[in-house]
Amino acid sequence: MTPMEKTEAFFDELVAHYGEGEEREIRAAAKLMLVALAKFKEHSGPRGIDLADEYLNLLKYDPEKFERIMQSNRSHGDDNWLA
Repeated sequence: MTPMEKTEAFFDELVAHYGEGEEREIRAAAKLMLVALAKFKEHSGPRGIDLADEYLNLLKYDPEKFERIMQSNRSHGDDNWLA
């Protein structure tokens, strides 16, 4: 299982934790995002925030490339990296 697949599995666990609560997927995603942003800041300083901005801009302005990056990070093969 790739790190991306492990993260997605953990997301599913978080969603399950919220049971039938309202917006459980959004709440789980927000928790992951908060942890990720804290880790960006902790380990990268200002550069971490820049990297987060790059991913957000891809999501907003080039969603196809963002999806390709997501897919390549789910892949087990070495020849599929697009990032």
